[in-house]
Amino acid sequence: MEMKMETDPIKEKLKSIDGRWLVTGAAGFIGSNLAETLLKHGQQVTGLDNFSTGFQHNLDQIEASVTDDEWKRFTFIRGDICDPATCKEACTGQDYVLHQAALGSVPRSVEDPLTTNHNNITGFLTMLVAASAACVKRFVYAASSSTYGDHPGLPKVEDEIGSPLSPYAVTKYVNELYADVFAKTYDFKTVGLRYFNVFGRRQDPMGAYAAVIPLWFASLIKGDEVFINGDGETSRDFCYIDNTVQANILGALAADDKAVNRVYNVAFGQRTTLTELFSMIRDRVKERYPEAARVEPVYRDFRPGDVRHSLADISRAKNLLGYTPQFSVLQGLDLAADWYMDNPHWG
Repeated sequence: MEMKMETDPIKEKLKSIDGRWLVTGAAGFIGSNLAETLLKHGQQVTGLDNFSTGFQHNLDQIEASVTDDEWKRFTFIRGDICDPATCKEACTGQDYVLHQAALGSVPRSVEDPLTTNHNNITGFLTMLVAASAACVKRFVYAASSSTYGDHPGLPKVEDEIGSPLSPYAVTKYVNELYADVFAKTYDFKTVGLRYFNVFGRRQDPMGAYAAVIPLWFASLIKGDEVFINGDGETSRDFCYIDNTVQANILGALAADDKAVNRVYNVAFGQRTTLTELFSMIRDRVKERYPEAARVEPVYRDFRPGDVRHSLADISRAKNLLGYTPQFSVLQGLDLAADWYMDNPHWG
């Protein structure tokens, strides 16, 4: 779908840079989109992934979407962020690290807190040590809105958090604490990005812990039941993938010292209930699959560890990083719908 967009806020920044970038989790949803964008802007990219939640077909799609010359600037390392030798190899010679590798999902962390802790804390620290030793210019990492926990205030402001509601939330908050310690102890420059419900192309709908948007698209396309946890009034600040990519690159290249060693909300700044979201997705799917128009959601119990409402204050990211999210949830769903329904590996 064609959309008239504002000037690309990262194009000019990357035009004058021939950087070397490490993207961890490069075969995953967010990581593959970061790697693709950087390659299309003439950057040298190394991807690191162990395929625990990433896929080869994501890397294949990157290759198909870039030129031969751009693809030659991509190097892939299959390895684990919990292995010091692998992290050292990956970080050596890099200018910027965009650390996306982690085990996501609140339910997974509730069922298996040890594995979540190992990947999200031990893996994060191992990457921090390697990146610091390699003297990279900037370490940008995926934090999470789950850090706000039980804090009731809306919108969510970076300096006001509550108690974590899941093991996953604990691990992402520990990431922020470690980043802060490395800034103070080793003068290492980091930027944390608290993601708010990112969605878009390459987000996996098939796993046991699939995010709600790809899961509902897949269910409606295949004629399966669609479940809503709770009463449908739970709300989220859904953020299209291209907004998230923009925030990562701006965080890595921010020149103002005041922008470094902080955490930022990454969202659109708009709240959508799950019932509203279902209607938006159904409206898009029924254009190609008319039978989806008859589907009604099935409501079931609330899920343990879930936050009730989420809405981001994105003023810090706007003021210090120049973040200007260009895709609302509706615009993002239009683009995501086309991608989800055009890609055969979904079925």
